[in-house]
Amino acid sequence: MPRHLTSLDDVTPAEIDDILRCAADLKQRYKSGDRPALYAGRVLAQLFEKPSLRTRNSFEAAIINLGGSGIFLTMAEAGLDGRESLSDVATVLSSYSDVITMRTFSQQLILDFSEYSSCPVINALSDERHPCQALTDLLTIQETAGTLDGTHLVFVGDGNNVAKSLALAAAMTRLKFTLAVPEGFEFPKDFLPDVKSRFPDAEVQQTQDAAEAVSTADFIYTDVWASMGQEEEAERRKQAFISYQVNSKLMTQAPTTARFMHDLPAKRGLEVTNDVIDGPQSIVYQQAENRMHLARGLFAWLLAKQ
Repeated sequence: MPRHLTSLDDVTPAEIDDILRCAADLKQRYKSGDRPALYAGRVLAQLFEKPSLRTRNSFEAAIINLGGSGIFLTMAEAGLDGRESLSDVATVLSSYSDVITMRTFSQQLILDFSEYSSCPVINALSDERHPCQALTDLLTIQETAGTLDGTHLVFVGDGNNVAKSLALAAAMTRLKFTLAVPEGFEFPKDFLPDVKSRFPDAEVQQTQDAAEAVSTADFIYTDVWASMGQEEEAERRKQAFISYQVNSKLMTQAPTTARFMHDLPAKRGLEVTNDVIDGPQSIVYQQAENRMHLARGLFAWLLAKQ
């Protein structure tokens, strides 16, 4: 049976360490000009319901840098617009591919697809989880701080797919995590109790006090207030989140060594101001580049198990 990454629940803490180690090693080699064609002839199929810049291009660049090639399909092109059954599409597409990435609204669609796939399926984003972004962020934090253990990451914003994946990643890697969130946008009620029951030593919490949360932050992270599919809620969310904007005032309440992170795309002037995202504490472009390096490490880790 193939290994999948539909969420971080599919891997163990030790396996996360292995993936990060593999990604870091391949990045170091890449920076020195060494791009080993470890998987020549391998094929990546990308099946996207949502548009993307970083996700699509980082995965495609990753497989090409490893000697393989990529194919991109929309839902209509794949037949998942109702033209074919999911089981038929998954069975056939996986017979042509060595790995499949999916970027969808529905987490269940990825889970169902993986049931019929004969090759690894990677969740490249769903409305519920974003495991590859969380792994990328761990890679970025580790190479910036030198360690994950005890490092404090504060996510200012919605208890969304990125925040949930980061919280779980933190629990699995000894990272301290705080969600600073307005009332009504917290994690689902059962989320934190479930994480803490599985990882009793986890330092994962949420609060409505953003200033207090960032006072001990090593990394301050934010995301758009309204994601794809939430456009009708944009104005309501703007009113709810306006006092949670990451701006110079909030950054001055954090240690001077704190770094700023954003998974991009950013709505400049909303969740973050230009002086922060373009400022000396920002590592958003390092973070964005690491999407490709994490993908290379993840592909190498998954394909080595095939």
